[in-house]
Amino acid sequence: MAANGESWLSCIKCGQKYSISRRKYVCDRCRGLLEVKHTFPENHTEKEFHGVWHYKPLIHPSLEKARIVSRGEGSTALYSHDSVSEFSGISSLRMKHEGENPTGSFKDRGMTVAVSEAIRLGATETVCASTGNTSASAASYSALAGIRSNVLIPTGNVSPSKLSQAIAYGARIIDIPGDFDLAMENVARIAENSQDYYILNSINPWRIEGQKTIFFEIMKELKECRFIALPAGNLGNTSAAGKAIREFREIGIIDNIPEIISVQAEGASPFYNLWAGAMEKLEPVKASTIASAIRIGNPVNWEKAIREIRYTGGKVVRVSDREILDAKRAIDRAGIGCEPASAASVAGLKKLVEEGQIDRNDSAAAVLTGNILKDTASIMEDSARIPMETFMRELTA
Repeated sequence: MAANGESWLSCIKCGQKYSISRRKYVCDRCRGLLEVKHTFPENHTEKEFHGVWHYKPLIHPSLEKARIVSRGEGSTALYSHDSVSEFSGISSLRMKHEGENPTGSFKDRGMTVAVSEAIRLGATETVCASTGNTSASAASYSALAGIRSNVLIPTGNVSPSKLSQAIAYGARIIDIPGDFDLAMENVARIAENSQDYYILNSINPWRIEGQKTIFFEIMKELKECRFIALPAGNLGNTSAAGKAIREFREIGIIDNIPEIISVQAEGASPFYNLWAGAMEKLEPVKASTIASAIRIGNPVNWEKAIREIRYTGGKVVRVSDREILDAKRAIDRAGIGCEPASAASVAGLKKLVEEGQIDRNDSAAAVLTGNILKDTASIMEDSARIPMETFMRELTA
């Protein structure tokens, strides 16, 4: 390994190398997605940082510290609770709660790295498509960096709680009369035609570098963890999980490879269809699910994600909205709480236990991707409010 880490961009299909100063994240030769590669320094951690940037030598070793845009993201809690373990059927279940990040979701981990890279490149505008969490995070970190944020939102398909965050942080909101996939197509068109806009969706490989740290933290704390389950929408986290596992193994921190469990909602499950059908190419679908954060029918990172599922010997599973809401209720009633999409990870593990693909004595970590306040509509529908008169009758009975 090199004494001082270096980084470059590499095509996942043909291996073509590019400078990290490149802003186009698709290969000119074969149109494959690009990923970030590093030569890792001998010292793998930065003692003066905590959270995401504790792993600076593994995510952006050559970045000047003065260019880092951070809100203290990372170092989120890893919970266990008997009632959720009983619900899932797994006796040793831990939950990594990414809703404890500054804007309330895992997106902050990727955004701190991507926006720091935008600063290094001298960008003055950022752009992203979003179902909500990306817009909140992109707007916050862009504002912190002094860059204007442009957010393409599918009209009527974003939780007001998430949209209000983006508005509060000063983002320019562009309404798209369609779904996330149409918004993403427009972002790609903008990025293709102008170098003025720096794209912050997870096609940006620097997002993946930050999101790797979720799994670095899990593997450091849980020495024995057979399965890591996570919700699957645009598949950035599935890609990040596999990359984190590969790199921890490369530098000798782990020997055993955890299996990635990528969980999709039934109404938005093109990645499951790809995996279950052993197809060569993902076929987009029209997405529909209560789990808005994973309501994506044409995930941009599918080629990276399928590679990581195969590398770890993992699985892709799909669950119904009812199964997601049942898992959310179990997590909420344990006092932990999460947004609906987050609960897909626990719902997926439960389904695999019931199908006999996971033993109750296996160890597993479930990633909860967003805060309970991100999407409250399903909570209000499940409200247990009663009139005061009813309560007083119960009290005196």
